[in-house]
Amino acid sequence: MVERTVLAGARVVLPTGVVEDGRVTVEGRRIAADASGERPTLDLSGKGCWIVPGFVDMHVHGGGGASFSAGDPEEALTAVRTHRAHGTTTMVASTVTGDLDDLARQAAVLSELTEQGDLAGIHFEGPFISPHRCGAHQPELLRDPHPADVRKLVDAARGTARMMTLAPELAGGLDSVRLLADLGVVAAVGHTDSSYEATLDAIEAGATVATHLFNAMPSLLHRAPGPIAALLEDERVTVELINDGTHLHPSVLELAFARAGADRVAFITDAMGAAGMSDGMYPLGPMSVEVKDGVARIADGPTAGSIAGSTLTLDTAFKRAVTIDGLPVEDAVRALSANPARLLGVADRVGSLEDGKDADLVVLDASYDLVGVMRKGEWVVKPQVH
Repeated sequence: MVERTVLAGARVVLPTGVVEDGRVTVEGRRIAADASGERPTLDLSGKGCWIVPGFVDMHVHGGGGASFSAGDPEEALTAVRTHRAHGTTTMVASTVTGDLDDLARQAAVLSELTEQGDLAGIHFEGPFISPHRCGAHQPELLRDPHPADVRKLVDAARGTARMMTLAPELAGGLDSVRLLADLGVVAAVGHTDSSYEATLDAIEAGATVATHLFNAMPSLLHRAPGPIAALLEDERVTVELINDGTHLHPSVLELAFARAGADRVAFITDAMGAAGMSDGMYPLGPMSVEVKDGVARIADGPTAGSIAGSTLTLDTAFKRAVTIDGLPVEDAVRALSANPARLLGVADRVGSLEDGKDADLVVLDASYDLVGVMRKGEWVVKPQVH
């Protein structure tokens, strides 16, 4: 007998909208058609709870004191477990700029975890980025995106490369964007000093993502709109936003939603190892990062003081989106689940609560705090709702 779990009495967010006093039936590892007369396994009636799809993070570097760049499978799994406990049931492991051979070795480890189902793939952030917008990447390790080097990293990932961030204005940039598009890898524009026109060229070449829009790129100016305007205005581009209250002012997030629309925004964490941890010192690739009051900054070297990713988890991003930014719950669900799932090519399995999809879901209380996480039909965090 396949185990059935029936969750009832919550507001359920479906692709068609919010169902009051809804039900979600899980059979084994998947969502199943509901038998309305079946007694609930978990009755959430009268508690004001929400059931939303499991979150999908397409840009995360680590968590729980662990980093995906360490090249160690156990450390990577620590990061995975940390974010799962905060509702991220699908995640792409992001690397940080390093030597090509080191990145290839990291990719070999992360590809194995992808093949066994713990990760949804690999995102290479750097080394093909602008020295003028390197942020928390080591400047001396940066290089132009020559297609042969790009191909080396993609090949090292053994079919698990999902995305690569690069600066398209660098030598070889447009050719590398075309190569990535041909290989079925998402080309993302980020850590770039690109002009408006050069960014349009990159989109025409096949770029479809803006890596943490607004951050690590020229500001939006009225006579030099730069990459931000180009990325916001093109319907083919999904824009990443880090909704932690540090990377973006709420009015800027509102601007992005107003221009791009709710179907083209993906909330990401860009989290490093300190996510889910207390303040202190943490590694980020070859660099040291100091976390103070939850904000991560490079501790020393030429980029000292630069924001070094975040300590964000997606449950916090969700609550902030609804309670501070004023987004409708349905739009928050699109940004945290449906849109990144579609972009990564896994929307047939995750990203929404529909029959036959993986039973990945998050239970939130009336204050939008996380109280339960299910992944593939098993409770990661079992709800304790009183």
